[in-house]
Amino acid sequence: MSDWLINLPVVWMAVVMLLLTYLLTAAIYMIVTRLAVGERARAFKGVSAAILSPLAVLFALLVGFLAAQVWSDADRSRTAVNQEASSLRAVVLLAAAFPGAPETRLRELVRDHIANAVTKEWPAMASHNATLTLTSPPLAEALRTTLALDTKTAGQATAQREIVVALDDALAARRQRIILSQSVVNWVKWTALILEATLTLLAIAMVHSDNRVTNRIVLTIYATASGVALILIASHSRPFSGEISTRPTVMLQVMPDSVSTTAQP
Repeated sequence: MSDWLINLPVVWMAVVMLLLTYLLTAAIYMIVTRLAVGERARAFKGVSAAILSPLAVLFALLVGFLAAQVWSDADRSRTAVNQEASSLRAVVLLAAAFPGAPETRLRELVRDHIANAVTKEWPAMASHNATLTLTSPPLAEALRTTLALDTKTAGQATAQREIVVALDDALAARRQRIILSQSVVNWVKWTALILEATLTLLAIAMVHSDNRVTNRIVLTIYATASGVALILIASHSRPFSGEISTRPTVMLQVMPDSVSTTAQP
């Protein structure tokens, strides 16, 4: 589906998608009504209303499968961001075991990583341009800095190991969110869903072709239901794009201050 539509506010996305659905429904109604004369009218009335149930069930199954996919991707993206933020917070807390320059350096690197993620990686993920080709330079430097620390006590040795583990977890969570940013509902799935809705609308128009008022009522109801289902999937179809997307809010919450609080009186 088009990027401009996905990135619209949900209200405007709903307006556009419902309008397109109603236009398609109106076109189907007008074509079937115009053709429903003579032999064709009898042929249309020969279409059994029983066909509507399997068509509706197939449409519902497609909606269910796609909804399960997009909601799962959304949950996994939030989990990855929360895990990354939690790991970065652990690094900041454990860095206090190395007061002075080492702690300040680790805090600066965590801060740089979060700033880079928010200002550069998030827009790239939203446009599907983020890749795993490059790692996070601040996190890579933080890992090298941690491994080079001179531990003088058992507590510092433990803190060093835990910082390495936390940085590894943060890097893994970052990779996961970048991978999830590539997740989309591909054109085949969208085509199948829209085609199934179109066929159901066509069948409804044929079954009720002899009663125009009833036809318009039923078509409007089903078109609205179909449009709502499409809006539901489209608004969640990309974990890091659109109004309903995973934001870096939790990462900003754990961004350390430029000055260590342990160094303050």
